[in-house]
Amino acid sequence: MSDRKSDAGGIAVIGLGRFGSHLAESLSALGREVLAIDRNAQQVQKWSPMLDQVVQADATDEEALRQLGLTDLRRVVVAIGASVEASVLTVLALVELGIPQIWARATSGQHAKILSSVGAHRVIFPEAETGERLAHLIISRMLDFVEFGEAFAVARIRVPRSLAGHPTSEVQLLDRYGVRVIGLKRPGEDRYRYASDELELADDTILIVEGTIEQIQRFATLS
Repeated sequence: MSDRKSDAGGIAVIGLGRFGSHLAESLSALGREVLAIDRNAQQVQKWSPMLDQVVQADATDEEALRQLGLTDLRRVVVAIGASVEASVLTVLALVELGIPQIWARATSGQHAKILSSVGAHRVIFPEAETGERLAHLIISRMLDFVEFGEAFAVARIRVPRSLAGHPTSEVQLLDRYGVRVIGLKRPGEDRYRYASDELELADDTILIVEGTIEQIQRFATLS
């Protein structure tokens, strides 16, 4: 999904089990305001001291989500794992609210298909993803990344709008970000190519960049 709105702003995490709470903590550690929602009062009480805002609510209730202000958010993560029905109904409620980015946790391949069919924009499997990794992906234009230890990472990033229409050479000169563009795929192309100075970056070009995860994250949040 192409989304050219600002990448800043609050994020809601629905479901405060082990995965949801870990993700909410990771997003908060990255400086994002987190609205955490769970229908279980004990979970709400447990996480209230550690997160920006934790509320008890039934996330399958569209009106309850509206009253919590979710229509003002761009990104919501449905981290419910205990009930397939609750996760699907929550995604349906978020679709009705017009949330631009809905990330949803799946517990099986069939569950993933259902979530996608009812409107989830990205389905995630906690067994294959860490909370820290997903937090980085959720808050930026990064489509994917691989971190090699603490000092080096390679990522796929949708080109920032401010760089669209510029030749690759100008991207290579962005020394203040500390990243290097090593490949790209332009709209309509079916494969990646090595970056060269004469290529112009069209809107929705996908870049392959290298650097530290912090440098890549800064570059990926450019508008």
